[in-house]
Amino acid sequence: MKIKAVLIDDEPLALKVLESLLQSHPNVEIVGKFSSTSNLENELEILNPDVVFTDIQMPGETGLEFVKKSYPMPYAVIFTTAHPNFAADAFEFEALDYLLKPIAPDRLSKAIKRLEEYMEYKENENDVADTKDDYVYVKVDGEFQKIFYDQIHYVEAFADYVKIWTSPEKRVVTLQTMRNMESGLPVDKFIRVHRSYIIAINKIKAIQNTTVILEGNIEIPIGKNYKESISQILQKNILG
Repeated sequence: MKIKAVLIDDEPLALKVLESLLQSHPNVEIVGKFSSTSNLENELEILNPDVVFTDIQMPGETGLEFVKKSYPMPYAVIFTTAHPNFAADAFEFEALDYLLKPIAPDRLSKAIKRLEEYMEYKENENDVADTKDDYVYVKVDGEFQKIFYDQIHYVEAFADYVKIWTSPEKRVVTLQTMRNMESGLPVDKFIRVHRSYIIAINKIKAIQNTTVILEGNIEIPIGKNYKESISQILQKNILG
């Protein structure tokens, strides 16, 4: 399976280095290289990439601004940057990965493996989750799988898929939107705490300023737009 990739970076050397690293992954085909995001929408529509590798800090429109403007994207996004402080914002918009320069070959390999997993699940049909009183049906590997709400620890956005974690180590992946999952899950059992995360309220162990700790010591970030809602719901549960 060929994966079509577009590279965006204002530094020619950075583009050359990334291109060289990707040569170790023959299933990735570079279909375009650009030094900025200016007027790139039409180009991407023509190239129809599966993934866009983009720098963040660039003259004019930044890579993060471009992704925000284009969200939700019809392709996966992997950020490549020398700045670690933009990671939270990147994952707010469901970036598939966040690679820090200089990019280590083994770290890129992990990102490609994640990308391959994303592409594999993208071949499935898009089926709406069928929610019931105490369980949900989701399509996994061509069949509908029943998952009880009490089994779910959290739901994680995975580009245009979701990972439903039923333990700290076990998850199922289904072609689904976070918005659809959120609307289908009971509000007394689940809460959206981040653009990329929905958590089970009964799996919460502790709450910090910007993080929720779930059973298994799983740390989930709290998005800035969700702090008020989690505060209200948790206060209701504490006082109730």
